[in-house]
Amino acid sequence: MIDLLDIARTEAAGGDLLGLLEGLFESSEVRPEGYPEAVIWQGGNHDAGVNPVAHSLTDAYALLGTLAALDVLGLPYYGVPMWAQYRHDLDLAPLAWFGNMPCTSIKWSTAGDAYVNDGRGGRVVVKGKSGNAQLRTQAGVYCNVRPYGTITVVRCMPCLPYSQDRARFAVDGGTGHIHSEMNTPGIQMAYANRRFLQMVHEAGRLGRVAFKPTQAMEDGINAGLLSWLLQDTRFEVGRKYAVDGYVEHREHVDRIISLLPPDFKSGMESWGGRIEQHIADTSYGLLLWDLINKEEVIVLATDLDGDRLTDLLADVSDPLRHFGQLVVDHVGSGAKMDDLWGRMGYTTGNGRDMTSVMHRMAGPPIHEQTLGSADAMLKRLLDGDESMGGTKRPYDPRIHFVLIRDAYLDANPGHTELRQWLDRSLDTFDEVYGGTRPGFLEGYRGLKEAITPWGS
Repeated sequence: MIDLLDIARTEAAGGDLLGLLEGLFESSEVRPEGYPEAVIWQGGNHDAGVNPVAHSLTDAYALLGTLAALDVLGLPYYGVPMWAQYRHDLDLAPLAWFGNMPCTSIKWSTAGDAYVNDGRGGRVVVKGKSGNAQLRTQAGVYCNVRPYGTITVVRCMPCLPYSQDRARFAVDGGTGHIHSEMNTPGIQMAYANRRFLQMVHEAGRLGRVAFKPTQAMEDGINAGLLSWLLQDTRFEVGRKYAVDGYVEHREHVDRIISLLPPDFKSGMESWGGRIEQHIADTSYGLLLWDLINKEEVIVLATDLDGDRLTDLLADVSDPLRHFGQLVVDHVGSGAKMDDLWGRMGYTTGNGRDMTSVMHRMAGPPIHEQTLGSADAMLKRLLDGDESMGGTKRPYDPRIHFVLIRDAYLDANPGHTELRQWLDRSLDTFDEVYGGTRPGFLEGYRGLKEAITPWGS
């Protein structure tokens, strides 16, 4: 058993968390390419026929939940120390270590506005906030794929459509970077557009594009890249932008195309499906219709608009159920909307179970999850009353096991035995956490007793 409470206290007090955790792991010989100084740990059973996954060891319950789940499951893993104080002290170097690990990875995010020690007896806001933007840049991330219910959102990353000043707008012929108020890598945009088209082709779903080429210069380039990619394919484009982005911005788009691999469009001549092009704003209303109608759809958006779309997708099911209950109560049926929701075929919850996958220019993907209230929940654990007098429920670590399942299956395609074992482990988790939810430490002990580690 790991003394999770000791770890929580050490972190909260600003103690020697690095020294404490070093005693739990072995030092790994695996290093991200180009970073021989990286601190990489390993644990679990590395001799049981499973490709390991790299885990970011960040803050609060993102740290405790990961350590508990890894200890319960016994799967082989690499650990990269990345909590706020550590990455601040090392000038964000751990983000580059983690972003370049040569394996499928899991990145946990916690609140960006955290105070850390400045080394001179004072407190400052942690460098890089949550570290997400820096990590994505270091890792070469070009998109984030976020499925929820029947809707999957593909976010170009990084891709912020801010520029409306033609005089300041240009594409660098040497790097493909789009220079304006923001600095958007055009090459990553091309990869994100191709990923979107590949997903529409393979899944047979409707593809919706949510750009704003009429106002944002970067989105004009994005629309131009998409137009170029659609050439000589079997895609059917229904609703189209009034102006073809490739016609309008051909010179700039061609600068990016010249930097792509020569075989970038290889095989796309056989890709097909239906694409609809919309102004980004329209997509918010369309998302509601698609969710209500259970439309199988994939949406391509910029980082900015994609973030807003996924936030709406995560939050909207609760008010829809509430409105449904108002209607049910009004007609006097006595039914419960929470029960009807599932019986009507809807699968979305309240967004806290929404996972996402970041794809890198090189290397396997990074599975990502956010714990927005992890600090507040950890404080309740340290105060000795997780339920706050019965007004709250203890932390539910199920998302750790769900995310681990997704990542290990991604890293071990076709491993039927692993899939079955992970599914059984999740079923066991639901038995332990069924009924009255146990406290975090109590639940950890229950899972340790109920689940036989992999390879044991």
